[in-house]
Amino acid sequence: MSKRRPLTNRSGEVRELARADFARFRPAPEVLPTAITVALKRGRPKLEAPRQMVSLRLEPDVVAALRATGRGWQTRVNALLRDAVLKKRA
Repeated sequence: MSKRRPLTNRSGEVRELARADFARFRPAPEVLPTAITVALKRGRPKLEAPRQMVSLRLEPDVVAALRATGRGWQTRVNALLRDAVLKKRA
């Protein structure tokens, strides 16, 4: 078995990589523990029931009043609609 050249020299500088070096590389999920690969996944976790995009026409004064409540107004509209639907069911 041939001796592998180290990837760095004594001062820590990485040497120029050869084709043989790249051939030995493996994808991260194959060599890292599962906990690390899970932590490295990008983005938010997928929701079981993601919200649906809808188009809704509202009167300007209603939209102005909702927007005047500040950031998160769309989430508050969702809560208001949910409350109204649940009250009607009861």
